Amino acid sequence: MNDPIWQPSQHRITRANLTNYLDYLSDNYALMFTDYSELHQWSINHREQFWASIWDFCGVIGNPGEQELIKGHGMLEDRFFPGAKLNFAENLLQRKDHADAMVFWAEDKTGQRVSWKELYDEVSRLRQVLLELDVKSGDRIAAYMANTPQTVIAMLACSSLGATWCSCSPDFGEQSVIDRFAQIEPTLLFAHNHYYYAGKKINNHNKIKVISNKLKTLNKVIIAPYGTDPLTRNTADIETNQWLYWPDLLATHQTQPIEFERFPFHHPLYILFSSGTTGIPKCIVHSAGGTLLQHLKEHQLHCDVKPNDRLFYYTTTSWMMWHWLVSGLASEATLLLYDGSPTHPNDSMLFMFADAEDMTLFGTSAKYIDTLAKSQARPAQVHNLESLRTITSTGSPLSPEHYDYVYQHIKTDVQLSSISGGSDIISCFVLGNPLRPVYRGEITCAGLGMAVEIYDEAGKSIKQKKGELVCTKAFPSMPIGFWNDPGGNKYHAAYFDRFADIWAHGDFAETTAQQGFIIHGRSDTTLNPGGVRIGSAEIYRQVEQIPAVLDSVVIGQPWQGSERIVLFVQLREGLSLDASLIEQINHQISSSATPRHVPALTIQVDGIPRTHSGKIAEMAVKAIVEGQSVKNIKALANPDVLESYKNALLTANSSD
Repeated sequence: MNDPIWQPSQHRITRANLTNYLDYLSDNYALMFTDYSELHQWSINHREQFWASIWDFCGVIGNPGEQELIKGHGMLEDRFFPGAKLNFAENLLQRKDHADAMVFWAEDKTGQRVSWKELYDEVSRLRQVLLELDVKSGDRIAAYMANTPQTVIAMLACSSLGATWCSCSPDFGEQSVIDRFAQIEPTLLFAHNHYYYAGKKINNHNKIKVISNKLKTLNKVIIAPYGTDPLTRNTADIETNQWLYWPDLLATHQTQPIEFERFPFHHPLYILFSSGTTGIPKCIVHSAGGTLLQHLKEHQLHCDVKPNDRLFYYTTTSWMMWHWLVSGLASEATLLLYDGSPTHPNDSMLFMFADAEDMTLFGTSAKYIDTLAKSQARPAQVHNLESLRTITSTGSPLSPEHYDYVYQHIKTDVQLSSISGGSDIISCFVLGNPLRPVYRGEITCAGLGMAVEIYDEAGKSIKQKKGELVCTKAFPSMPIGFWNDPGGNKYHAAYFDRFADIWAHGDFAETTAQQGFIIHGRSDTTLNPGGVRIGSAEIYRQVEQIPAVLDSVVIGQPWQGSERIVLFVQLREGLSLDASLIEQINHQISSSATPRHVPALTIQVDGIPRTHSGKIAEMAVKAIVEGQSVKNIKALANPDVLESYKNALLTANSSD
């Protein structure tokens, strides 16, 4: 068995929310568990008791109803808390004191501090404006906004009325936004008319005009301030009587006590969008009750978030991690919001934020950690990070070497939690645990209440072997469904076509001897040379060790009746791919993985295509390689780089 790279101290174990939860179960249910595995097994075998205990332990405001679960004929027919009533915003606005509810940084340009009282007051005033604009339960409200306090306030005001929130970050192009918002027919659009990135102020005025003109269902556009920046007004837009300005609207209203109407547990709270790389983005509808309950469980039990903790995630409003972050208000944590480049004006910005604001949870992506490692950043030498207890990482698998980097160069005494889930469930299947050790390269455990297993191709559960990550029992944060999918056919096809009545998530993964998990990549991009299944992350882990390589993407290409592995690499500026570097890459892969992992072809390209949420677009590259068109190129943040793939592959094939 591997030795743990970190273990919680007895002091941390004693103070952990999860320890308090175990005491709660003992006192209220006469249940005693010897380890986490027993607790997890109980949570999936006795789902009614488990989710009722989460409602009570985490202090959900609302009426849980008479039943916790009505079991139907399969996962899609199970109904959690069918008689419950709650208001999502009410649960996030419990406090009204003068402590910080939100602290906002935008690179080094602007900032804002919002107390709990100011948050409540702003939501109250904006809510009155929305009522005057005839916003009501079930309306879809769209936001083209950055990660600012105003975005959180707008979401809470909308959800307090039972409206359904959907957002895109302002770096999205017009057509990408229209592809998403046009499907759900919003009646109101919130927008920032500028934002900052890499030291530049980017004006979004013309993009907002294009988007608002295309969305025929819109009644009004509300232009919101970006932090404390002065708000610029455009006379021509004011004259259309469609564009309204946040400060003007709120100035005419005084704070009033909010009368929160409580809605059913499955009332639609959010619509999240798939990446859209294989077609028009899917519109995934999530419930207020399922989102709240799942996030409370993850924050308090798995991430040990406590009142007055300082919770941070580097995210945009398009990524589900923004929704996950905002729910931290329900645990009475302060949100630390950051907008802009994480490395401008230098790669210390986020750690400066952590020090200045006593950050307790630092949420980021594996790509950011890789960028720090490649630039040889040494945060531990420059920053105190005394308050930091937890680092979470998601977006792509975190390699064992990245675990080493975090503990050697960021902080030795920190719970490093690689987490994995997605917009599909607005939460995690597998994540961290404050009571268990961290093992190098492993995600610590399956989430409580999540019946996660690994299946082979025949649908048989397997241990310590690679296969499909599945969930075998329903859980509260399953989507209500997809928008405009009345028969549920698209929803069923997305998750339930592979195995009957089993959620197949699309991850290629395995369990470990420590009952943890390793994600090897997406199963739809699993490589299959010579009939052996290889996860793309297994190759990325090794290529990341080569200093000359900035980024990479690997795909399987049909070749001479089989499949060959093709690796595309983006090198550091000024470097060129030669035989010596290819040999170095191949040796690293062969010696640290297996000879079967070695690519048949390695090609230099100008850049690696990624979605707007930062995920590698392997399917887009595969389409290019196979001579097909990319179905939805607008889903890519940098589609121009694909041109180099066409040219590079032609050159490589001609010399092959």
